[in-house]
Amino acid sequence: MSTLLAIAITTGILSGIWGWVALSLGLLSWAGFLGCTAYFASPKDGLKGLVLSLCTTLSGVFWGMVILHLSTLASLEIIGYLVTAIVAFLMCIQAKQTWLNFIPGTFIGSCATFASNGDWALVIPSLVLGVFFGYIMKATGLWLQKKINKSQPIPLSQESK
Repeated sequence: MSTLLAIAITTGILSGIWGWVALSLGLLSWAGFLGCTAYFASPKDGLKGLVLSLCTTLSGVFWGMVILHLSTLASLEIIGYLVTAIVAFLMCIQAKQTWLNFIPGTFIGSCATFASNGDWALVIPSLVLGVFFGYIMKATGLWLQKKINKSQPIPLSQESK
């Protein structure tokens, strides 16, 4: 079994479970899928990828809230654009820090904050659980692939090579 097929199987199963968990807990299922996306897109795997995805998506929630709050301080529309420009710069420059160097994760967290109209108290647990689900999806897929491939006998044509 290929790694892709194994991860696809576990991701499919766990996506359905995530939908049920999100509904049961009153979370944003779409924000959880953004958390999964952040983990899968992370340049790091395993626990390092998990921590990196958590740090960057949560920093994005922070920056999203900064933009939302500072944009409302003045009635001039241009202020919102200026704030967005400055904060977007900061979202990128923070990547100089090791645990914040996954810029797409930061933007994912920020976008989730905007999409929820600044409901950070709902976005944070949704993103966090989503990142964990992404980690579990990939980890169980890799486990499944190894388990199935280990149990398959080697064809006779390959034994002599």
